[in-house]
Amino acid sequence: MNRPHTPAQNLPDPTIKTQEGWHCLHIYYNIDRAALAQLSQEEVTAGAKAVTELMDPMHDDAPERVQSFAVTGHRADFGMMMLDQNPLKIDRVHQRLRASVLGPALQPSYSFVSITEVSEYVPTVEQYSEKLRLAGSNAEDPAYQAKVAAYEQRLPMMNKQRLYPDFPDWPVHCFYPMNKIRHPQANWYTEPFSKRSSLMAEHATSGIKFAGRVSQLITASTGFDDWEWGVTLWSRAPEYIKEIVYTMRFDQASARYAEFGPFYVGYVMTPEKLLNHLQILR
Repeated sequence: MNRPHTPAQNLPDPTIKTQEGWHCLHIYYNIDRAALAQLSQEEVTAGAKAVTELMDPMHDDAPERVQSFAVTGHRADFGMMMLDQNPLKIDRVHQRLRASVLGPALQPSYSFVSITEVSEYVPTVEQYSEKLRLAGSNAEDPAYQAKVAAYEQRLPMMNKQRLYPDFPDWPVHCFYPMNKIRHPQANWYTEPFSKRSSLMAEHATSGIKFAGRVSQLITASTGFDDWEWGVTLWSRAPEYIKEIVYTMRFDQASARYAEFGPFYVGYVMTPEKLLNHLQILR
C-alpha cells in the first residue's frame, strides 16, 4: 500500500533539539568505595578536580541548568539535575564523569529523562476569564477586569518559567516520578477534559498555599521514560516537602487518579562541597 507523500518543504528540519522548552535529566550515583580505594591519592585529587569542573554550572560547556546535591539513604550518594535544548550536551556531562579518573567509582543508580512543558491544564486568558464569570463575576466589574489583566500580564512569565526554569536558591531538592491511573474504576484518560481541568485546578489551589516555601517543576516524560511526569520540588526547609506532598494527596486528582514512584530527597551543594561531603576531597 502506498503511503501519502508529504512534501519535505512542509516539514521542519530533522533535529534532536527541542523546538520549545528543554530536555531534562535527573541522574543519581552511588560511590563504589572499593573502586575508589584502588586509586592513588594523586589520582583521587586530579579526578576530583576534573569532576568538580564538569559539575560546575558555570563551566564553559555546561548545560543551561546544572544542580548537584547530596542524597540521603542507600539508593544514591549524590545526584544531578540538568536541562538544555540539546540532550547530548546533558549526556556529555554524564559520559565525561564516567570517563574521568573517578569514573570507575561513580556508579549510576537511577535516572529519569523528561522535557519541560506548559501543561494543557494551564488556563488561557480566555479560560481564566470564563472561570471568573462562572464563579459569579461580572465582566463589567472593574475588579473582574483587573484580575483578568493581571493574569494576562503574568501568564507569559509563568509559562517561560515552566519551559526555561531557573533553580531557586533553596537547600532542599526532592524528585519523584508519577503517572495518572488507568484503572477501570478510575481511568484518568477516559474522563472529559472539563472534569480533568477542574480537578487539576483544585490540585493547583492546594499547591499555591505553599508559595514562598516550596517551588515546583513538572516535566513531561511520556515517550521518554517509564513514567508520565517527573515532579521536582525545592523547599526552604525539609519539613515543607512532607507537608506539601501530604496535603496534595487529599486532592481527588491525586487521591483517586495518581500513582507515585520512588522519592529522592537531596541537599543542594556546590560540586566542591559535595565532594567534601562524600569524603572524596578532604
